[in-house]
Amino acid sequence: MLDLLAGFVGELRAAGLPVSLTENIDAMDAVRHVPLDDRPALRAAMAATMVKRPEHRPAFDAVFDAFFSLAPAVADGDDDTDLSALLDEALRSGDEEAVRRLAHLAVARLAGMEEGRGVRGSAYVFKTMRSLDVEGALARLLAGAGWLERDDLAAAGQRIRDEVEAEVRRRLVADRGPQAVARSVRRPLPEDVDFLHASREDLAALQRSLRPLARRMAARLARRRRLGRHGRLDFRRTLRRSLSTGGVPADPRFRRPHPHKPEIVVLADVSGSVATFARFTLQLVHALAGEFSAIRTFVFIDGIDEVTHLFAGADDLAAALVRVHEEADVVAADGHSDYGRALETFWARWGREITPRTSVVILGDARNNYHASSAGVLGDLRRRGRRLWWLNPEPRSYWDTGDSIVAEYAVHCDGVFECRNLRQLEAFVSQIG
Repeated sequence: MLDLLAGFVGELRAAGLPVSLTENIDAMDAVRHVPLDDRPALRAAMAATMVKRPEHRPAFDAVFDAFFSLAPAVADGDDDTDLSALLDEALRSGDEEAVRRLAHLAVARLAGMEEGRGVRGSAYVFKTMRSLDVEGALARLLAGAGWLERDDLAAAGQRIRDEVEAEVRRRLVADRGPQAVARSVRRPLPEDVDFLHASREDLAALQRSLRPLARRMAARLARRRRLGRHGRLDFRRTLRRSLSTGGVPADPRFRRPHPHKPEIVVLADVSGSVATFARFTLQLVHALAGEFSAIRTFVFIDGIDEVTHLFAGADDLAAALVRVHEEADVVAADGHSDYGRALETFWARWGREITPRTSVVILGDARNNYHASSAGVLGDLRRRGRRLWWLNPEPRSYWDTGDSIVAEYAVHCDGVFECRNLRQLEAFVSQIG
């Protein structure tokens, strides 16, 4: 059991879950108090000791299912059983034993699993469900069912699919081992999903992660600001004060700091695939509005427009972004990214409003479609403002390839950061707070 737990924890860490040594020990202690064959109780006990964030629970469950799949309880016999009749019985009754027996026999006959072949769990499940034709049987039974029966039939259909998945997983684990199965079902945590390649499901997970992430970051930034009020040690005053205690610095004195919340101006490219990156970055920054003295937001493609008013007082930041998409005037020519034109327009219209308290953050991939860069505008912004940062959602290996001109802009920036996911975005926002 200890070896199994060690492998399980190792796979959780490989999936990105931060499981510490203390939490590992707590999990081992919790396992002693639940029956090992009670999977729901075992899952709950281990999740309570190892999972810190709700958004990490799906990744935990996937690894748990691979490592703690119970052995099949039904023999591989019964070759003469009519699967269609057994399917109807399982759907009508919803009996767990009937569902388990159906799943076992269906996977054995229909999945086409072969020992030693690659781990293709989803393909085996699809093939079994299609050959078994659960949807067809459900449609036939629903046609003659009353209102009260419909929900029961739908729930039974879902239980059959869940049990088929569990049966496929059990067989794969028996053949290839839990590590191979866990690797095959491993998905990145929401904070590690690449903005530029996120699926619809990934985007939904990112959206769900934003609010708790914003709460954690707001608490962290407020705590840092509160602790920073003591200021730096005033050595001369401390030494003078220590004379009354025989030279022991029992009462250190500090220079009173003058903390202030930063003023942020964001310029976001909202064209093409980088629009997803801009969307989540703007939502996070505005969710932390209380930690900044002011936030002004500008969006651009080859034209640029201020959209600060669309976020002012907005409870639903996603809805505010929809308004940005519908109302912002960001096309001035052909509708293709033109950083040079956008920067020149910004400097001409709003450049004088940049002050020594202003930090400017530019969001975009710096792919300029071979237009003039107008990189000198960034030099003007940097000299006039406090800080100038650039966040790029592309991998560093893509920078300065094709029409990317990151290097031309980087020489005028205090920092250019790869920002491909929420984890990297969180690290950056922590710096500017």
